[in-house]
Amino acid sequence: MSKLMSILKPTMNVAFATFLSRILGLFRVMFESMVLGGGAVASGWQLAFMIPNMFRRLFGEGALGTALIPVLVHTEEKEGLGRVRADLAVVFAALGCILAFIVILCSAGAMLIAPHVHILHWKIALNLLPLLMPYTILICFAGVIGAVLNSRKEFFLPALGAVLLNIFLIAGLAAGYWVQIRENWDQWIAFLDVLAYLVLASGAVQLGLLLLLLKIRGVFPAFRKESFKHLQVLPELWHLVLPGMIGGAALQLSFLADRLLAAYLGPQAVPALTYTDRLIDLPIGLFAVGMGSVLMANMSRSAAKQDFDSMREDLEYGLDLVWFCCIPIAIYLVLFREPLLRLLLFRGNFTLQDLHETAWATLFLGMGLPFFCSMKVILPAFYARKQVFWPLKVSILCIVANFLMNLALMWPLRQGGLALATVLSSLMNNSLLLAILYREGIRIDLVRLGKNLGRAVFSGAIAGTSSLLLPVCARCFGLRTGGITLTLILTGILFGLAYLGIHWLCGGRDLQAFLLLLRRRKKGNSGNG
Repeated sequence: MSKLMSILKPTMNVAFATFLSRILGLFRVMFESMVLGGGAVASGWQLAFMIPNMFRRLFGEGALGTALIPVLVHTEEKEGLGRVRADLAVVFAALGCILAFIVILCSAGAMLIAPHVHILHWKIALNLLPLLMPYTILICFAGVIGAVLNSRKEFFLPALGAVLLNIFLIAGLAAGYWVQIRENWDQWIAFLDVLAYLVLASGAVQLGLLLLLLKIRGVFPAFRKESFKHLQVLPELWHLVLPGMIGGAALQLSFLADRLLAAYLGPQAVPALTYTDRLIDLPIGLFAVGMGSVLMANMSRSAAKQDFDSMREDLEYGLDLVWFCCIPIAIYLVLFREPLLRLLLFRGNFTLQDLHETAWATLFLGMGLPFFCSMKVILPAFYARKQVFWPLKVSILCIVANFLMNLALMWPLRQGGLALATVLSSLMNNSLLLAILYREGIRIDLVRLGKNLGRAVFSGAIAGTSSLLLPVCARCFGLRTGGITLTLILTGILFGLAYLGIHWLCGGRDLQAFLLLLRRRKKGNSGNG
């Protein structure tokens, strides 16, 4: 029981921090759309902010943080905490030099190019980039320090980083809404500069708090001359980081290319994709990440015992459940995308044209939600067996395919084509990884999974059709469903009840599978406690 609590408590802490961050992120999206709109101003801001975020994912939250934890734990066990602090000083110094070079290079490049660019959203982005790039240093160090604190069993406070950023930006955007900036470009430039300074302030506060926590935990880097006489931690870390860095860099370059192509299409394409991404992130973060954690625990125990039948069952249950939950969400999001976007985004400087452009992207990207979520279920089947190269190879292949499909689909479908390419490449990634697992002996029952997939799609389609008819029938009988909020609540309740009822009548037993999965997890944890 004590072991169960030692796992459950930090997991719940991180889950709460993630939930809080996603909810605040949703409010931030609402304020961004309300104040920045969905045109050139929003596009320029999002393009500029994308660059430090890209390096954050690569250096702060990617392979470096993941590889650092086992290295530090192993060093402490063999050589003590003093050696850990010395190694941290070396790692921090090397990382600081790399990040400083990146910041100077990107900032100087933006300042050199900006005078020669006359397209408004590009000019806004290039002028903002030198202000925002120092955030790269702050947030990457915050991510790495978070990994160090995780190795000391400190989880909750490091997970609150995005909460601080959202609070600072929401405050700034709320002030901008109160000022009511419209067509005065000098005011817009000043306001975007203020937002950039708020981003830097949030990063500085976050980094300061984490450094203080490092000091309290006794692992503050020992920046002494003696620490830099032993640099063996760098090649050891590099060996562990390299595979993940390659995959992470390819993924970030793919994301960068996607947004640059969107910016080429016009000022409304980038905000349309960005706002849709943030809506899609909500169910992924609240459901799929938790499911992946449950399966990772089960599959790791099964892999340790070479019990591949149990791993196969967990994978099948996981796919059943992720499709059971995410397919109806995707269908509801696609069918009711415009009222949802009206409720969340349509106010202030967000125009009707911005709404239509965002709804067009949501139509395609919403269809990919089940595939984005199922990746969280499939990947544990590789990582539990310490196989990292197959996911890396497949990821790079799908990134290349995604770029080629972007070029083919962006012309007829605009940002919808970019979204569709992302969905198709995710489907390709799912299919290839499942095929590899099947070849390696984890032979999931494809016929049964296909039936369950078809049942979820059929139930969702019927439930969606009945929900779409609700407002029509109400008007025919002279009834009023109220405003957008009440209409979405009523249609959502009808959709959910209809989906569960039809799914059950068609023989679906996914709820029972979910309870069985949790029971197996509880039994396994109790056995280890």
